[in-house]
Amino acid sequence: MSDLVDPKIQARWFTKVRQAHKTETTEDYVELIADLIEAQGEARLVDLSERLGVSHATASKVLSRLRKEGFIKSERYRSIFLTSKGTILAKKCKTRHKITLDFLKKIGVSQATAEIDAEGIEHHVSDETLKLFEKFIHVIN
Repeated sequence: MSDLVDPKIQARWFTKVRQAHKTETTEDYVELIADLIEAQGEARLVDLSERLGVSHATASKVLSRLRKEGFIKSERYRSIFLTSKGTILAKKCKTRHKITLDFLKKIGVSQATAEIDAEGIEHHVSDETLKLFEKFIHVIN
């Protein structure tokens, strides 16, 4: 007897994962831009490329897309700023990241590993699971 689930159900699972992959880059960039502005008062291309571990060309290409999609605004050779749309997404991402990170640490994952794992999980965790993570954190405190 096979343990395979119905193909339509499995296809929905993989579709959800592919959709999450599509938004990961946007979420990472807007969250980092918000963090840089908070910490340094500005976000620059050089800082983004360095912290994301990508080339200037790659970061510049992503920023162009984010500008077209209405998440950021910037002028040539100037700092990068979030639009209201970008700010809303950055806050949502930051909250998801913090809850995921806190949950992982509460179940005993080391700080270093939790930081790495939270970066991936935060993009894929459902709202239902995230709420349970948060409930668990508060119950344990």
